[in-house]
Amino acid sequence: MSQLRVRQAAVPKRRRVLWWAGLALAAATAAAVLPAKAQSKMKVAAIYTVPVEQQWVSRIHKALNAAKARGEIEYVFSENVANADYERVMRQYAEGGHGLIVGEVFGVEAAARKVARDYPRTAFLMGSSGKPQAPNFSVFDNYIQEPAYLTGMIAGGMTKTGRIGMVGGYPIPEVNRLMHAFMEGAREINPKVKFTVSFIGSWFDPPKAKEAAFAMIDQGADVMYAERFGVSDAAKERGKLAIGNVIDTQAQYPQTVVASALWHMEPSIEAAMRKVKDGKFTAEDYGPYSTMKHKGSQLAPLGTFEGKVPAGLMAKVRAKEQAILDGKFVVKVDDSEPKSTP
Repeated sequence: MSQLRVRQAAVPKRRRVLWWAGLALAAATAAAVLPAKAQSKMKVAAIYTVPVEQQWVSRIHKALNAAKARGEIEYVFSENVANADYERVMRQYAEGGHGLIVGEVFGVEAAARKVARDYPRTAFLMGSSGKPQAPNFSVFDNYIQEPAYLTGMIAGGMTKTGRIGMVGGYPIPEVNRLMHAFMEGAREINPKVKFTVSFIGSWFDPPKAKEAAFAMIDQGADVMYAERFGVSDAAKERGKLAIGNVIDTQAQYPQTVVASALWHMEPSIEAAMRKVKDGKFTAEDYGPYSTMKHKGSQLAPLGTFEGKVPAGLMAKVRAKEQAILDGKFVVKVDDSEPKSTP
């Protein structure tokens, strides 16, 4: 310290000012660089109200695990979080320095949006029926109505009784629009097809969904729209066909699941991570990232049903698929609750 004082005293006042300014600039530069280096691997947290095995949530979990495997992020998650506890968990992750928090807030909209307002420097990407909230609350959902329409075409051509059963969780927009798209696709092939629609009031209750499916099969349905787990089990036990939703379960039901509308959350997750990293994350709707154009959804391969679905039917499906990709056909979005037909 004494040597520093002697050297300082020997330097003219103007040069001493410049010298101290240089030290301050060096210190500021070091302070700016170290946090960026320490945070080169983004901290991401996810909050799920259901098990990660549930089909909708599993797609988000899969996309985040892929980013983790690439070494891009540190990823932690909480599953089976009750709505009453959701706000607390959100705050816990925000306080823990997670730059991006992902989840689904359909039952806790108000509380989740309040948390986002309290942590304006944290990026939130949430499954929601509402609009984005400035500056940091973005929304998404599974905008997979396009492949849902295509699976409806297949169902309409495969039914022999002319009746299709549809079992959903809750009649919210994210479910309704997929069901309506499926129904319109089926009607394109078979204008006289009839639908039996039921909602079980749960996002994850396979036994209840299975019982609802059994009731529809007893009423003559020979193709089932499996929006929930449990429906394909009922179809398998009764020797009927099923159409999958969000994930491809044909490997588990090789003689039952004809086709599925697949959701890929990777485009949404990758876009959000890129914007957080670049400091450009703002409140926006990530729904379009789930469309076929952005490779956020697709019609699953026929697999074990290759050759079992009539070639003429598949020609129509492929033509419609191309028309969607070319922007020549737009699948109508109908968020109203679908109803059974007489």
